[in-house]
Amino acid sequence: MIPQANPGAGYQALKPAIDAAVARALASGWYILGNEGQAFEAEFAAWLGAAAVVGCGNGTDAIALALRGLGIGAGHTVVTVSHTAVATVAAIEMAGATPLLVDIDPVHYTIDPDALRRALEQPPPGLPPVAAVVAVHLYGQPVDLDCIVPLCRAHGVALIEDCAQAHGARLHGQRVGTFGDAATFSFYPTKNLGALGDGGAVAVADAGLAARIAALRQYGWHRHYISDEAGVNSRLDEVQAAILRVKLAHLDSQNARRRAIASAYGAALADGPLAAPQIRAGAEPVFHLYVTRTPQRDAIQALLREKAIGTGIHYPVPVHRQPAYQGRVAPGPGGCPETEAAAREILSLPLYPELTDDEVATVCEALRGL
Repeated sequence: MIPQANPGAGYQALKPAIDAAVARALASGWYILGNEGQAFEAEFAAWLGAAAVVGCGNGTDAIALALRGLGIGAGHTVVTVSHTAVATVAAIEMAGATPLLVDIDPVHYTIDPDALRRALEQPPPGLPPVAAVVAVHLYGQPVDLDCIVPLCRAHGVALIEDCAQAHGARLHGQRVGTFGDAATFSFYPTKNLGALGDGGAVAVADAGLAARIAALRQYGWHRHYISDEAGVNSRLDEVQAAILRVKLAHLDSQNARRRAIASAYGAALADGPLAAPQIRAGAEPVFHLYVTRTPQRDAIQALLREKAIGTGIHYPVPVHRQPAYQGRVAPGPGGCPETEAAAREILSLPLYPELTDDEVATVCEALRGL
């Protein structure tokens, strides 16, 4: 079976360097907020082009910390999409804010600027004032920032980029994560830049904001053991930071491999029943996932399974339709019809940089035979 994702292959590909980095971190005797974490924060900031990066426990915490750092919480509404990992919405509620879920662009599956505009101009009655937008760069595809950034600025709301699936993606040559007021990253093992456990980070352009987020991730401490405000415990540990330093050095080449595999899949899908993902003008995606679309999704998934090719569905149920949120979290004006349509038809194919040429050829042959 060729799995849809294979984080173990990522470890095996870099095993000697990762094992050495782990041994170095263990031998240091310092396991929380030490040299490895500080070095990773600096290296990731330099790679990204951000002024500062603050590591934390996971990508969900990163969004909540970014919101809190910007002073957004209870008494505020935060707009995002329903077509995302539920973590995006869970994080908004963790910060104490109220989520407002809007629809997606049906071609690229990211936040629809027109839906966002309607939500900013005419939010549903009874909600607190809109204070921020969390724009999700989904599947490695950049959001339409050409429209979203001016919209946020015009309405005086903060823009947080959720880059959990887009480490290294670019729009007009600029890396995503450097357009908004803050950007958040997950280092879950299957991500383009993945740890071998949980991890996350917030990237910002303002040193003062970075310092506040760094305090919030450790109980609100600016002085040891003294909480100047209520914070949380969400720290990137030294072992994961050491692993991420190794993997960061290979991220650009691995993203290039992802794009090469995506190109091969696109050629194999020509004139077939699966619609290939489309690339936004000016964008350089990093294909965290290779998401196709077809009304015959379940039948094609079964056919590929018979050929020992694993697939996934990202995501099968929109957040606003999930039991924990249905009837409680408000959809934006017009609802989320494109989100609901996509959830019935999308299918993710195997894509990770360690796929061999033979495995890619096997998948392509199966796609051509559909």
